[in-house]
Amino acid sequence: MKAVIINAPHEVSVEDVPAPEAGPGEVVIKVGVAGICGTDIHILDGEFPLTTYPIIPGHEFGGEVVQVGENVVGVAVGDRVGVDPTLNCGACYFCQRGQGNLCERWNGVGVGSHPGGFAECVAVPARTVYHLPEGMSYAEAALIEPISCVVRGFHRLQPQVGETYLIYGAGPMGLLNAQIARYNGASLVALIDINESRLQKAKDAFGFDVVGTSLDAVREHAPRGFDNVIEATGVTKVAEIAIDAVIRRGKLLLFGVCPPGERAAYDAFKIYNEEITVLGTMAVLNSYGPAVDILSAGAVDSAAMVTHTLPIGQFGEAIDLFRSGAGMKIQIDPSA
Repeated sequence: MKAVIINAPHEVSVEDVPAPEAGPGEVVIKVGVAGICGTDIHILDGEFPLTTYPIIPGHEFGGEVVQVGENVVGVAVGDRVGVDPTLNCGACYFCQRGQGNLCERWNGVGVGSHPGGFAECVAVPARTVYHLPEGMSYAEAALIEPISCVVRGFHRLQPQVGETYLIYGAGPMGLLNAQIARYNGASLVALIDINESRLQKAKDAFGFDVVGTSLDAVREHAPRGFDNVIEATGVTKVAEIAIDAVIRRGKLLLFGVCPPGERAAYDAFKIYNEEITVLGTMAVLNSYGPAVDILSAGAVDSAAMVTHTLPIGQFGEAIDLFRSGAGMKIQIDPSA
């Protein structure tokens, strides 16, 4: 079968590799569509410390079960499924406390050492698959994992209906955060990005009218600050300045993946005096199932989110397109 292989940082190719077999407790999925994520770029650039090379990347995907291993129940050949890529050990200190996304032996499909979904087929533990609702396409299914990361962030925020939001970053993850905020009863959702074409798309395709290239451009809509500020760029300097937009007793959620080792400086007195809460959110935890449900309920405009679908042989072109910022969600069709 054809698969994308990252042999080492900056070394990627599409190769013919043996098709996987389902071991005990596993299923093999014929991948329908797999989405490109910023984490895939970090892996390609050698900036994701949890990755073991070589690896078949890809952790946002859905497909059809084509083989079922021993001791699998509840999943059958022909089932249409999505995959939660989280592979926690279930036995360490954090797993035993229900915090599997912080697993001390953390692994993930397509991001750790386990082969991922940029391939014609992939074998995964049966416990990671979720049945797709009738009528949900594979292109939509590939959005479930990024939505589940957003849902995890909202579980951390615990926002109230009627609160205000400012989101730094109008790329795919910023717009997913914005749509989930609106779905959760936000009274105002504002977005900041230096890419004006993305801001225009946020307005034209998604209906977010309060946008700007800086805090000053949107501050008038919430002069005291925003209840919830979400940093979705992964740029450390942005994570640092985002606190200036938070209202007293508001919250700053660090959603974007900033480079390891970089430091952001905060005014400790401001955090103390204004009772500001700064939160992190890491990947997926008890949020994939809810993501299936809210996607099915129409919380996200999937047609507007997916702007490009390329065959696996054009993976390099897809990466270039992603880096250019020209599209939203860019997906790979391994069968094309």
